[in-house]
Amino acid sequence: MAALVGIRACLSALQLTSPSLLHSSYKLCTVPLSRRNFAAEAKKVFSRSKPHLNIGTIGHVDHGKTTLTAAITKVLAEAGGARYKTYEDIDNAPEEKARGITINASHVEYTTANRHYAHTDCPGHADYVKNMITGTSQMDGCILVVAATDGQMPQTREHLLLARQIGVEHVVVFVNKADVVEDKEMLDLVELEIRELLTEYGYDGENTPVITGSALCALENRQPELGVNSIMKLLEVVDNYIPLPKRDLDKPFLLPVEGVCSIPGRGTVVTGTLERGMIKKGDECEFLGHNRCFKSIITGIEMFHQSLERAEAGDNMGALVRGLKREDVRRGMVMCKPGSIQPHQKVKAQVYLLSKEEGGRHKPFCTNFMPIMFSHTWDMACIVELLPGKVRFSCANTEYISTRNVCSKFSLSLVLIGDGDAGRGCVSDPGPQTAHGS
Repeated sequence: MAALVGIRACLSALQLTSPSLLHSSYKLCTVPLSRRNFAAEAKKVFSRSKPHLNIGTIGHVDHGKTTLTAAITKVLAEAGGARYKTYEDIDNAPEEKARGITINASHVEYTTANRHYAHTDCPGHADYVKNMITGTSQMDGCILVVAATDGQMPQTREHLLLARQIGVEHVVVFVNKADVVEDKEMLDLVELEIRELLTEYGYDGENTPVITGSALCALENRQPELGVNSIMKLLEVVDNYIPLPKRDLDKPFLLPVEGVCSIPGRGTVVTGTLERGMIKKGDECEFLGHNRCFKSIITGIEMFHQSLERAEAGDNMGALVRGLKREDVRRGMVMCKPGSIQPHQKVKAQVYLLSKEEGGRHKPFCTNFMPIMFSHTWDMACIVELLPGKVRFSCANTEYISTRNVCSKFSLSLVLIGDGDAGRGCVSDPGPQTAHGS
């Protein structure tokens, strides 16, 4: 009997540390030596029976984004459409548990009646806005979470502004914590304020769906009208309101690297959302970024613990690559088809910085202005060089931007942030090619 108990304990430990090619929220994956038979284990094959969409939660800190994410998995798990992830499963880093907030963007999957979703839970704290930008850059649509007890708050506005600048065109609003607000007029006022905010930032505030409920009630199985029913209504609205994007399947594949982890006995895994093209096992790949360039072979593909024979644009996936160490690859690099992308460190870009009325700049800027540039999963300080003799306020202009990371025509959009101001632009001319390793 003691031996059986010992075997069960070992099996439980192995299950808790089960490696996957997918997400550790940018943290190092650790796998015990006893799991070196990973390659021999049978993996469930992902069934592409429903269209795939990338979605996520954004909003102010402590408004209930992670709680809502957990509630969605719980409600759908009861219907067989998800694996229940508790709040602690989603925010599983020691720092996140100690502080009680989300720091890294986390990923879960679930399936509704009509679609398969990869859901990104973004941090709400102002200190981790770059992680929020990385998570939001992978979304096809988002859920803006607003607490009924607070209404719109600073990060509500900031997240909505950044989502707009990044290019997220479709937003659904979930007014959370409705169970602790007794005055219905207060709920109506919160909804009215949110609709005005959506309109202010260029969304269709009048027709954007707003769902009122309580994620905590759904987790605790109480007040079903505000709990489970509101979650089901939210998912139905997301299914119908957020359209399926057109995927670029015919172009050479491109994967902005979001995270890297190691599996002893197997190799290095890179994770991210495939932006375009398709990837198959055995494909040759090239890594670019941070002044480096090297090649490898893709030997395995997974999406949320399920094996893939082929990954398609839009898939939130992990790729096992041959012959690389974890230290060789960094977040912000890109994995692409060899020869399809050329690195550039100085580009010509069309940039729009928000005006004072839009919540942007109050002062002009000139050459050598140094904002932080975000594009895909990387962020880096850059130098803006204006056309000769020009001083700019917030308007559409052409500037040269110098950066030390990969910047090419594939960078269709970028976000600049300096002194709390934000802007958006696109690369119009990538300029001269940068020599590898320079």
